[in-house]
Amino acid sequence: MAVFYDFEIAAALPVRDAAAVLGRVVQEAGLLHAPVTPQELLEKGAETIRGTFVQAFEERPQPWHPVVSHLGFTPTVSVSFRLGKFTDMPGQQADMIRVVDALLARIPGDAVLEHQSEDIWLLRRAGVLALSEDTGLWPPHRLALLNHPYGRTTCTFADG
Repeated sequence: MAVFYDFEIAAALPVRDAAAVLGRVVQEAGLLHAPVTPQELLEKGAETIRGTFVQAFEERPQPWHPVVSHLGFTPTVSVSFRLGKFTDMPGQQADMIRVVDALLARIPGDAVLEHQSEDIWLLRRAGVLALSEDTGLWPPHRLALLNHPYGRTTCTFADG
């Protein structure tokens, strides 16, 4: 079974522009074998050097979407991370954190990084970044990858 994470953001910019930012971020991080266009990221996605499949989508969530109904914002862009199950899982998660951190720096708006609509890894609301208190999700080596000030809290989709 594949492991999926979604980074959903209420971005003020069009999805194509967000995909262009994503493309620059993964390229600057040295995570791709070859450059990728925003259109490729939107249509078919790209595979990183560690086997993570990354794709950008335009979000048009229904009112009952968990981010809308429980977290109180409407995402416009989603970046999906599908981790390769036969490669370095911790390395792929570290790459994902680096990408999300860079996206948080370049795209303003409320945002959430979540695992299969179950675990909220991080949540940014009104410019304030909160990470899960779960030390299994955020051990010291992952915290060191972040370049933003943050607080710690336990947030679930049921909390709202």
